[in-house]
Amino acid sequence: MSARKLKWGILGCANIAKRAVVPGLQESELNEAAAIASRDVEKAKRTAEELNIPVAYSSYEELLEDDSIDVIYIPLPNHLHREWTIRAAEAGKHILCEKPLALTEKEAAEMVEACAKSGVLLAEAFMYRYHPRYEKIRDIIAAGEIGDIRAIRSAFTFNSAANSANVRFRKEWGGGSIYDVGCYPITAARLLLGKEPEAVTVQALFSEEHGGVDMMASGLLEFEGAVSLSFDCGMWAAFRNPLEVVGTDGIIEVPSAYVTGTPGSANFFVTAKGERREVDVPHVNQYALQADHLARAITSGSPLAFGPDDAIANMRIIDACLKSAEERTRITI
Repeated sequence: MSARKLKWGILGCANIAKRAVVPGLQESELNEAAAIASRDVEKAKRTAEELNIPVAYSSYEELLEDDSIDVIYIPLPNHLHREWTIRAAEAGKHILCEKPLALTEKEAAEMVEACAKSGVLLAEAFMYRYHPRYEKIRDIIAAGEIGDIRAIRSAFTFNSAANSANVRFRKEWGGGSIYDVGCYPITAARLLLGKEPEAVTVQALFSEEHGGVDMMASGLLEFEGAVSLSFDCGMWAAFRNPLEVVGTDGIIEVPSAYVTGTPGSANFFVTAKGERREVDVPHVNQYALQADHLARAITSGSPLAFGPDDAIANMRIIDACLKSAEERTRITI
């Protein structure tokens, strides 16, 4: 493996980039944030100065033309993911694209095809999947400690309803809670069960005050063996992000399943044989782990833990969830 750190370019000055992904790159072992671009050059310069990024560009095109950049991070609004992933791939850059990868399964497949054609790697930015606690949870399940899984419950909600300028309230831009946070419980269930759902049913609150997007949604994903994920997600509810795995002989409770910003916040609980214990988990930066995993795949040729086919499958489920909510019916996948 090369000792040189991979140079990353950031497309846009999104909050997720500034507060989480760029600090994660700077904390990682194998990467560095080398450049940032914005169509507002003054904004790019301010952000570069704030985050100690060496180079600021006045356009995304300029950044893609920089031959020194190895990886592009795309935190743009959802409707721009397809265009700029394909353009980055055509420029020969590896890509970490924010979730959800695209607006539809079809778009995701086009992005994956473009990256394969250009010989670059494409990863979807579900940072929580790289946290070592999920390997611990999977090991506990595999060991049979809680018996057979009967159900998974999860939620991810927050309240941003008062922010009228929020891009998540633009339906044509891929706004809405299912795209933004519902995708987390969906991926978590797929990860823990190791299989894909067979059908979905979702009810949603579509708010005309917020561009007609789904501000709150509750859903049921049906997996083989009569196992289900029940979830809710929202942008108009109190903050929470728990996950619970219910087995025949025990329960795994994860109070903060996706957000791990403070020491101890990644800990979870296991109840088995009538006893409940807390599992201590080291405090790590899951954004740094995500970046280093992609870097190792790029430099050593090791496979991605979550390849592009996983992102296509995820978009297929999100498509079905949105259709179910809009048509108020059960959708078979």
